[in-house]
Formats: sequence, C-alpha cells, structure tokens
Amino acid sequence: MIPLLTPEQFLQKAAPERTNSKQQQVYLQAANTIITDVQEQGDQAVRNYIEKFDGQAPASFLVTEKERKKAWNLVDDQVIRSLQRAADNIREFHRKQLQNSRIMQAEADITSGQLFRPIDRVGIYVPGGTAVYPSSVLMNAIPAILAGVKEVVMTTPVKHGEELTPILAVAADIAGVTNIYKVGGVQAIAALAYGTESIPKVDKIVGPGNAYVAAAKKLVYGDVGIDMIAGPSEVAIIADQTANPKYVAADLIAQAEHDTNARAFLITTSQELADRVEQALIEQIASLPRQDIAETSLKEKGAAVVVESLDEAFALSNQIAPEHLEIQVNNPLSYLSKVRHAGSVFLGDYTPEALGDYFAGPNHVLPTSGTAKFSSGLSVDDFVKKTTYIYYTKAALKQAGKDVIAIANQEQLEGHGLAVQKRLEDK
Repeated sequence: MIPLLTPEQFLQKAAPERTNSKQQQVYLQAANTIITDVQEQGDQAVRNYIEKFDGQAPASFLVTEKERKKAWNLVDDQVIRSLQRAADNIREFHRKQLQNSRIMQAEADITSGQLFRPIDRVGIYVPGGTAVYPSSVLMNAIPAILAGVKEVVMTTPVKHGEELTPILAVAADIAGVTNIYKVGGVQAIAALAYGTESIPKVDKIVGPGNAYVAAAKKLVYGDVGIDMIAGPSEVAIIADQTANPKYVAADLIAQAEHDTNARAFLITTSQELADRVEQALIEQIASLPRQDIAETSLKEKGAAVVVESLDEAFALSNQIAPEHLEIQVNNPLSYLSKVRHAGSVFLGDYTPEALGDYFAGPNHVLPTSGTAKFSSGLSVDDFVKKTTYIYYTKAALKQAGKDVIAIANQEQLEGHGLAVQKRLEDK
C-alpha cells in the first residue's frame, strides 16, 4: 500500500515536487490571458469566464443578506455549534499573537520604534472543487479581523449560477466576513487584485487554490500581497515501537484522501510497527468513500522508512520540512526541541492532524513543499504592516554625523552625506 524505502530513497521521494517549467508556463499563460481580460473588461470578463468554466453565471456576484440568513436554516445545528466552538479556539489562539506599536529606543535626543498597522482590505479565496472548506474560511478570516483589517471579502465558485453552499455562508458569518462573491478561478484572483465594477480591489489575497489559481497569485503579486503559493498537502509521522498502528494508519489515510497528489510519510524506528501499519492501511482504506484517491496517493506519493534511531528520524524530517509533523513516540514533548523545520507539530497519540485542521486553534494554512525551512503558517502578522520611525535632535545628529558621512562617501553617494553635512553647518 505504502512503499517501504531506504533512507536515501525516502529522501528522494519526499523531496519537494516542482511543476516542470513547460507545464508551469501553460498555467501562467492561461492565467495571464484571464487577468488581462478582467483588467480591461471588468465584470463582463468575469462573467464570460464563469460561463466558460462553471456554467451559467449568477445574476449577481454578491451574495445577498437574504441568502446569508437563509443559509443558517439549511445547516445542521450541531455543525453550526461545532464551527462556532472552532472559531472561538482560533480567535483565542490568534489573539495572543497581537502586538502593539512600541518604542524601541528612548533617550534624551533619540527616539525610535515601530508602528503596527493593519492592512485596509483583504480578499479570501475559498476553492470549490470536489469538497467545500468552511474551516478555511475561519482560518483565513479570523486572524485578519483580529489584526484590525477593516474589510474582509471572500470569493468562491458556484456551479451553474446556483446559490452559495450554505455552510460557507454560515462560516463566513461566524468569522466576520464583510461580503461574499460567487466567483472562482483565475477570474476571482484578477478581480480581487485589480477590482471590477462589482468586486472591490483588495490589498492582499490569501487562500488556497488549484494550479491556475496559484499561477494567478504569482502574476498579481507586487500589485497586491499574497500569503503563499501552496503545493500538495503533506504529513510526516515519526513513530516508535510504542505507537498505535491503527492511529498511524488512520492519520496517513486522512492525509492521502485530500487528492492524489497529497503526500503521506512514515518515519519509524520499528520494522514491526511499519508492518502493522501496512496491514491497518489495507483494512481501514477498504471502507473509505474516497478509497481510490487515498490508495493512489499512498502508492504513488507516499513513503515509509525504518531508521536506526529517533535522532535519525528527526534528521530526515528536518530535511524534508513537512507541512504537518506528527510525533507519535513515548514522551513526545521531550522531542519537541529536535524539530527545526515543520509547518505545525502534533504531539502524542491523541493529537491527530485533523484536530489542527478544524478545531484546536493554530492556523491550518501552512508552508508546503519544503518551504517550512524559511516560512511560517498564516497568522495575525500576515495582516499587519510594521512601519519603523526615528526621531533625532540636532545634538543627536551631530553625534552620528561623521559616521553617516563616512559610510555615504564610501558608497559614493556623496549626496547622502551632504544631507547630513548641511544640517550640521547651521548654527
């Protein structure tokens, strides 16, 4: 079910997957055409592409207040309560990330510090392919609103001009989304980046999407901010002989059912555990509704490896820098210091990735494809700008002046030095 490899083979298979340049060019060219059309034709281009890709375009892109209220009557009460509890956890976790503007240095003649200011307007893209993702609405919108973003708008596709999937409307209300637009694909990214008659231009776009959406986000970056370019979702599980093979197998399957490109990895110190996990995979996957997807993912993208020690296990994990890292070993907290590169860590037998995906509070928008080596998951910081400031009196400038002039002259930017010198010459 899941290939058992040597450490060398494991690293090769677990290496970040990159779209080949030829295929990437196809995505970029298609996205660029759509973006240009939306820039030039606004709503009409958006409507044309909805009809081309999703069937009939909706009469209005904006989801009305009536539609949003109606949605609450179409979602199970238990699901609503679960989403509300999840939102409470997400708010509580992210609220502690908030920072205030602060003075960094305060002396008689010098003051310097940082201003923390929220982005004005943020757009959230919510995909609508084989499944709907109310959890992504919560994870993207709540940190933005906590950061103080004044307007959070959301776009998501609908098929054949139908109404928005009710649970997405409910999640948007719980999170505090300002407006929702029934637009998906590259045309949604273009509309958010440049604005149309109906859809406002935003300052930053966040949220996952397919390869064309990812290409569009690359192209509009610079005109607007983006969160990240997400690759296939992934999990690595480090397990010793004390791990429960049923739990390990269930967590591998949970990752694999996302799509056929999802990546699930097992790193264990026990050959016996690896064998028992393989058997548990066969048993559990047989009743899975998305069995074909999970099987393909495990066989083609997954891998297992047996190592000599937990030190070696963590060394391998740090090399691949997984999006999600589960540590199912005896006394897992004692090994947290060995983690150098991972998007989010799940400790112990009773902390499956699904808990973090939906409910616990930390964000599930995480770096993939090895980018956890240099980037972090979505947080309040992604919606805040930090502006530094300095204030010098004349006496303070006199103290620093010679050094500034010396460095400016060394860089052959004498005008910089002159800007200081002219001030020092005044009595």
